[in-house]
Amino acid sequence: MPAGFPDFRLGSVLATSFTATLTERCGDAVERIPTPQRLVDWLAVNGLAVDSCTTAQLELARALRESIHAAATAAAMHDALPASAVQAINDCSIHGRAAAILTPEGDRQWRLGSAARVEDALSVIAADAVDIISGERDGKLALCASPTCRAAFFDTSQSRSRKWCDMNTCGNRQKKARFNANRRENARD
Repeated sequence: MPAGFPDFRLGSVLATSFTATLTERCGDAVERIPTPQRLVDWLAVNGLAVDSCTTAQLELARALRESIHAAATAAAMHDALPASAVQAINDCSIHGRAAAILTPEGDRQWRLGSAARVEDALSVIAADAVDIISGERDGKLALCASPTCRAAFFDTSQSRSRKWCDMNTCGNRQKKARFNANRRENARD
């Protein structure tokens, strides 16, 4: 990855990993796809390689990202899904040309058209969002307990009680803050 850009946060769920291209939403937001090329990079890392991306396609991708985040947040909070978010997800889902294929190992992979476009990749991400938001996949939508993050994530842990979008970032940050607060408290005693 080119120097100067923040690393991608990659997870096992495509739709929520995509929403993690904007992190620290309630703090100092970090945009992880600031340029069209960074979106191309993110898509490639996630098995959705496209040839190029325009500024308009980047804006479409960001609009989808925010729609998925809004709908996933509403679903996690058991609120009504925002109609505009549902429409944006559905529009992206139906406007792409992608096919699910079965690998020899028994896994599902997405194959984009021969002239892969950003819209094709976004349709796969939107379809994944439909799966998790509609409850088609085994797991639970939740919101990160970090007050500066509040990312929507898909909890597939056995107890469905995960608190952090990513233990290596938000979880460790919160544990470190709690440890330091306890240390300061003990130093006063």
